[in-house]
Formats: sequence, structure tokens, C-alpha cells
Amino acid sequence: MFTDTRAFSGFSVDDVDEAQRFYGDTLGLRVTRDDAMGGLLTLHIAGDRPILVYPKRDHTPATYTVLNFPVDDVDRAVDELTARGVRFARYDGMPQDEKGIMRGHGPTIAWFTDPAGNVLSVLEQ
Repeated sequence: MFTDTRAFSGFSVDDVDEAQRFYGDTLGLRVTRDDAMGGLLTLHIAGDRPILVYPKRDHTPATYTVLNFPVDDVDRAVDELTARGVRFARYDGMPQDEKGIMRGHGPTIAWFTDPAGNVLSVLEQ
């Protein structure tokens, strides 16, 4: 039944204007906005799989990673994002280095949050 659908993902935020600036300006994604739908954002990412970001008045940040960005070089991605003001998360019990990168325990990965507190990551392909 679903093998030929064009499934997509979505998650909520508490401030669409702030999310639009973060995803568009800070992360450099192409973002479109539909104010007729209450400020619904669409993140346009390679592979033609849109991701919806929608406002939710009683938003609670996801406690898990909602969006992963595969990259060729996590160190370079972390350095570039840090220069743009992104702060990388540190988790108790996780063997992360001074940049917040975890290596040697699965993929090389670093986590950060959007302004609404949703968890995102950059991970090495």
C-alpha cells in the first residue's frame, strides 16, 4: 500500500520565525513558508524529500534526534556550525571529545539543537 508513496517527515517548533532563520540562515537550507497553513515551513533537502516544520503552541522538544545530516567530515561541519553560533550538546556518559563529537561508538556524530530544542546531528557517512 505505501511502497509507492512519497512519504515525508515533520516535527514541531514553538517559534516559526526563529526556526526559519535557523534552518535558512544558520544551516543554509532552502526553506519555504506557507502562511496560509499557519506558518508551515518546508525544508528542502537534497533527494527531494521535504521535511515539514510546523508551529505548535504547546510544543515540547523531541528527546531524540529528529533530523540527521550526513556529512563527509564531521570535524569540518562542527567547526563551520560553531562559527555560525551553533552549540554542540554534551551528554553524560557519552564519550565525546572537546568539540562534542563522539567517535568509535557507531558513526562519528555530534548533536546540536534547533532554537525550539529539537535534537539534530551531523554524522559521518
